[in-house]
Amino acid sequence: MINQITNQRFIVAGLLLAILMAAMDNTIVATAMGTIVSDLGGFDKFVWVTSAYMVTTMAGMPIFGKLSDMYGRKQFFIFGLVIFLVGSALCGIAQSIEQLSIYRAIQGIGGGALMPIAFTIIFDIFPPENRGKMTGLIGAVFGASSVFGPLLGAFITDFISWHWIFYVNIPIGLVSFYLIFHYYKESPNHMKQKIDWWGAITLVLAVVSLMFALELAGSEFAWDSIQILGLISVFVTCIIAFFIAEKFAKDPILPFWLFKKRLFATSQILAFLYGSTFIILTVFIPIFVQAIYGGSATNAGYILMPMMLGSVVGSGIGGIFQTKTSFRNLMIISVIAYFIGMLLLGTLTPDTSRILLTIYLVIVGFGVGFSFSLLPTASIHGLEPRYRGTASSTNSFLRSFGMTLGITIFGVIQNNIFTEKITTAFKGMQGTTGQSPFNLEDPQQIFQSGEREKIPGIILDKIVNAMSDSITTTFFIALFPIAIAAIVVLLMGNTRVMGVKQQSNNTE
Repeated sequence: MINQITNQRFIVAGLLLAILMAAMDNTIVATAMGTIVSDLGGFDKFVWVTSAYMVTTMAGMPIFGKLSDMYGRKQFFIFGLVIFLVGSALCGIAQSIEQLSIYRAIQGIGGGALMPIAFTIIFDIFPPENRGKMTGLIGAVFGASSVFGPLLGAFITDFISWHWIFYVNIPIGLVSFYLIFHYYKESPNHMKQKIDWWGAITLVLAVVSLMFALELAGSEFAWDSIQILGLISVFVTCIIAFFIAEKFAKDPILPFWLFKKRLFATSQILAFLYGSTFIILTVFIPIFVQAIYGGSATNAGYILMPMMLGSVVGSGIGGIFQTKTSFRNLMIISVIAYFIGMLLLGTLTPDTSRILLTIYLVIVGFGVGFSFSLLPTASIHGLEPRYRGTASSTNSFLRSFGMTLGITIFGVIQNNIFTEKITTAFKGMQGTTGQSPFNLEDPQQIFQSGEREKIPGIILDKIVNAMSDSITTTFFIALFPIAIAAIVVLLMGNTRVMGVKQQSNNTE
């Protein structure tokens, strides 16, 4: 018994380290993005540093989830961990924004195994009454990693080099590898199933085609160009093929029968909506801070910290109270705080004090934090062990799908608004050479303290106002999916987690 408890502690420690590494990686990159753009250039492509990771993560999740149900959790968790570490090492040697995006895609393949399998392992080794605390702990670590991530990323970026923000993953990952490899002993009995390759291929092709269409339309190609229309046609064709493949697949990669369960279905929709909106905060808040307030990446790191602290508190409360009240009641608190926080962030201006920004970030972080622990638990709740990997990966997949579409769509929206406002602001200000006083295509000057000081005050004000307006308008637009999430929360029902004793009492 003592050995079992000890093993559980080491297993949880290994899982938490892996999640710490994966979650911290995202916030480190977000904090350092201004510096990365100033070094590598490619402001118009910076969203792909995040999007590339999300695409491959999303592609791997349903496949790894299904494989873990078939052949066991351990080997695929370790495989994902190794691939993630290889990708991290490659990111550290990137010499261009294109290279960095490709290496982030490799990281994402490994990341696709970490989060969904970690939640599934927790459900496998703990009884129902302890799962809420454990998933709350995972969610809290997810938020805490994002607290330390910005600070660590800012410190490394300012005092060493942004290349080293990826190398920090390696020692953490190696410790996680040892703990899971040595202490996690799982049952050799698993349900043999057939991999739904057609479903996986058509779904990935559909999503990638849609992302390229959204990213390139209006910038590289016109919306009615043959390239964009071709990508949209591929998306429509593949998504139809995906639904057909799932209908006839013996073991579909996204089993539609699970969506007949109210709690499962609403949890997936919420994961998608929360993911699509939360990602823009982690990307645009650091950009806002460096572009509007000026200064180094350290400023961005410190200012993002309150949001992550709020998410830690929200995740912990969500995990602890799962056995005391329904998922719906807890998610009502979540979506109200989330909506209010995003609304307040939409009112930001260059004159907004950092104290107010800090308060707004705490509120929005608190609201989002509930979803980290509640939605994965709700997805798996009431399912047999042989479906847990699939259910967990579906939830993680849809959250990542939402993040992928969110950063792509909102990234395009922000970029278009910024370009329009900056073009309008500079109209008539060209010099005698016909050159604009500011590089509209790649505005990395405002992220470089040395270059920023060279910009005349009247021009810098126009740049700052255009950047501020483009970001806050994007936050206002994000209120629409959050409002939809509020409606979905009301449809979750009164289900809550019950312990073994509660279940036996109900049976009697």
